[in-house]
Amino acid sequence: MEFTSRRSSVAARNGMVATSQPLAAHAGLRMLMEGGNAVDAAVATAAALAVVEPMSTGIGGDAFALVWMNNEKRVRALNGSGRSPAAASLDALLNRNFQEIPATSPLAVSIPGTVDAWQTILTSYGTMPLSSILAPAIAYAENGYPVSPVIAQQWSEAVAKLSQLPSGQELLLNGNAPRSGEVMRLPELGKILRDIAEGGRDCFYNGPLAERIANFVQSEGGWITAEDLRNHRSTWDEPISTEYRGITCWECPPNGQGLVALIALNLLQGFDLGEMGFQSVASYHHMIESVRLAFADGLRYIADPRAVEVPTTELLSMAYADLRRKTIQPNRATASVSFGQLPSYQDTVYITCVDQHGNACSFINSLFQGFGTGLVVPGTGIALQNRAALFSLDPNHPNALAPNIRPYHTIIPAMATRNDELWLSFGVMGGFQQPQGHVQVLANMLDYNLDPQEALDALRFSISLDGTGAVALEEGVDSKVVQGLEKLGHPISIVSGYSRTAFGGGQIIERDPDSGMLRGGSEPRKDGCAIGW
Repeated sequence: MEFTSRRSSVAARNGMVATSQPLAAHAGLRMLMEGGNAVDAAVATAAALAVVEPMSTGIGGDAFALVWMNNEKRVRALNGSGRSPAAASLDALLNRNFQEIPATSPLAVSIPGTVDAWQTILTSYGTMPLSSILAPAIAYAENGYPVSPVIAQQWSEAVAKLSQLPSGQELLLNGNAPRSGEVMRLPELGKILRDIAEGGRDCFYNGPLAERIANFVQSEGGWITAEDLRNHRSTWDEPISTEYRGITCWECPPNGQGLVALIALNLLQGFDLGEMGFQSVASYHHMIESVRLAFADGLRYIADPRAVEVPTTELLSMAYADLRRKTIQPNRATASVSFGQLPSYQDTVYITCVDQHGNACSFINSLFQGFGTGLVVPGTGIALQNRAALFSLDPNHPNALAPNIRPYHTIIPAMATRNDELWLSFGVMGGFQQPQGHVQVLANMLDYNLDPQEALDALRFSISLDGTGAVALEEGVDSKVVQGLEKLGHPISIVSGYSRTAFGGGQIIERDPDSGMLRGGSEPRKDGCAIGW
C-alpha cells in the first residue's frame, strides 16, 4: 500500500521511550542513558507528565502497568488503582435521589493510587533511587517549562472546573490556562514531589499530607479518611491474554477494561480483515460491531474481582466468541446491542519504555477526566481524580458502589508477545476509547502490515456508549466509506481539529528479539514523541 504516514517510525538499539509530551519522554530517556532500566524510565516519565501534562495525570490519580523482564520471559500486571472509601454508602446516595455520582463532586474521589504504584513497581524491578527518578519532574515544577500546544488547548477547557475553589488557582496562570509556549511553574506540586523523593510513598499515605488530603475531601463533603489512605496498597495480578493472528495480546485483568479489547479481538478472529481491505466499509463495520459487543459485556461484567466474581475465563473463551460473533450481520448494523448470556462451562497519559536489555514497561497514569474532579488540595498542587464516578448506583450491578472496592477502570496498558518473546509494548489512552484504540492499532499492524507510526497515524473510529449506536469518524475518511456505513445503519459524525484527541493518544515500541532493534511510534493527535538512543 502507499506510504501515507505523517512521520517516520523512530529506530534505536539501546533503549526507547514514547509518550505524549517530549519533555517527559526526555526524562525517561535520561534514566536509560544513566544506566536505569525500562521501569525506572517509565516512572520518571510518569512523574514528569504529572507536571507537564497535569490535566491528564498526577499523584492524585491511579496507575496500571505491565512489566516484561527479558530474563524472566513473562508479563506481570500491576494494579495501582485506588478503592472507594470505607465510609462510602450506596444507600446514602440513593436516599438523596442520586442517579449517578457527579464527576466534579468530592464523592467521586477514590483513594489515589499513583504514588504507591510508583514505589511498588520500583521496589520490584527498579534499579535507581527515587530521588534520581523524580529529579526531572521536580525541576520542571520548580523551574518551569514551556507548555505544548495540545496540552494548552486541553488546559483551557478545564479553567471553569479549576475555578470552583480558590485552591484550583495553583494549577492556573494568573487565573487562566497557560497558552502554548508560555512558561508554567507548579511550585506547590514541586515541593510535594521533593517530599516524596525523600520520604517515599509513606510521606503521601501517612502523616501530615494524608491528613491534609483527608481533611480537605471531608470539608467538601466527601468520605475519604486518613485511615483510607494509610490502608491503600497496590497489587500484583495475573495478566489476561488472547491469541490474535499469531501473537499473544496481554492486558491487565478486571477491574480494568482490557478485557473489552480481548473480547473484541476474539470476535475479529473469525473475520478476514485483510481481505476486506484497509479502512473499507466492510472492515470498519466488522470492527465497530465487534467493539460494540465487547463493550456490552465489559460494561455488564467488569468490576472488582475481589468483591464479586468476574467471569473472565468464560468471556474470553472461543466458544463464547463463536456464539457472539453470530449476531454480527455483514450488511447491517445491529439495532440494539446487549450483553451476552454466558455459557455454563475511560483523560490519561500513556508511557512505553524498552531498555537495551529487552526489558519493557507499559505504563498508564491517569486522573480520569481533565484534572479529575477539579478539586485541588490547598497548598499541594494535587488535583484529585474522579474514578469513583464510574461506580454504578444500581444495587444489583456487579460494579455497584460499596466500601473498600475498586471501580470499573478505563486505563489499560498492553503488551504483545510472539513466540514467547516481547514484540510490542503499547497503549492508547483516552477513557473508553482505549480498548477501541488497542484493537485498531493491532489490526493495523497485523492485518495490514503497518509499522508502529503508520498504525498510529491511521484514521480511527470511536463508538458511543450511550446506546444510540453512534460512531465518530476522523476527518479524512473517504466520503464513500462514510456513506456506505450510513447505509448499513451506523449513525456517523465527523470529528476534526483539536477534538481529534477523542480518538486517543497512543504510543508503540516494537522490538525485534533477534537483533534487539527497536521501532517506535507516537500519537500524531498529541504533543509527544518516541525517542531512543
